[in-house]
Amino acid sequence: NTKPLPPEFILVKNYPNPFNPTTTILLEIPEESFVKASIYNILGQEVIILLEDYLSPGYQNLQWNGSNQSGQQVSSGLYIVKVLYNEKVFKHKMMLLK
Repeated sequence: NTKPLPPEFILVKNYPNPFNPTTTILLEIPEESFVKASIYNILGQEVIILLEDYLSPGYQNLQWNGSNQSGQQVSSGLYIVKVLYNEKVFKHKMMLLK
């Protein structure tokens, strides 16, 4: 029983949200493309790059454990997941509560 390929790109809302310590971000990818997914803080600074790769069509689960690129835990607050797909930008807000 295979899921059909997604008809369009979707950045599905992360769950759980708010989260502590980990959240899952689901991407629905209709065609092979370069995808970059990053987490930004409220000041617009890039906290961590979760994914930067060419992906096949299908469903991609990304996990974020509330750490930055150096592996240090970030503080509670509002973060934005930003996904670049086919030269379009998709964004979604999420809340880290400690």
